[in-house]
Amino acid sequence: MVEKNVPERIIFVDIDAENLSEICQLSNTLTESQKKCVASNAYSIAQAHYYPEKAWFKGIYLADGSEAIGFIMFDLVADDLPEVDKPGVYLWRFMMKREYQKQGFGRECLDLLSEKFKREGKKAMYTSCVKEVEDSPYHFYIRYGFFDTGVVDDNEQVLMKRL
Repeated sequence: MVEKNVPERIIFVDIDAENLSEICQLSNTLTESQKKCVASNAYSIAQAHYYPEKAWFKGIYLADGSEAIGFIMFDLVADDLPEVDKPGVYLWRFMMKREYQKQGFGRECLDLLSEKFKREGKKAMYTSCVKEVEDSPYHFYIRYGFFDTGVVDDNEQVLMKRL
């Protein structure tokens, strides 16, 4: 059961010239196998700037704003989803600083954003990840409530969660 009225431990912060380096450096905290599972934050931020109509990206900070602990990026247009799941979103990139992994911060991020997108009328959230790599996020997503669609795209399992 999810407790209500529990203060959030995180906030989402726009990435700008002031915090760009801090967000980019988070990629260096990942294990070598995790680095094979997700593009660097620097690459992701650059990519987002080429898709301003669809890329929603934020730094994930502790609620007091004292420390960047992650990065998240969504495709808000996600026009290649099955019709039944439109409008939907695609979780394009998601990473947590290694020392904050396995402490519920990733789950909290997805909880907050699932609620946000549900309020906005989105029907589903998709993502994809490599499955057979050490430190793969696959089991995190399955535990969170995504299911494996059985589709493989660019060597990644496509996962989906209804909102």
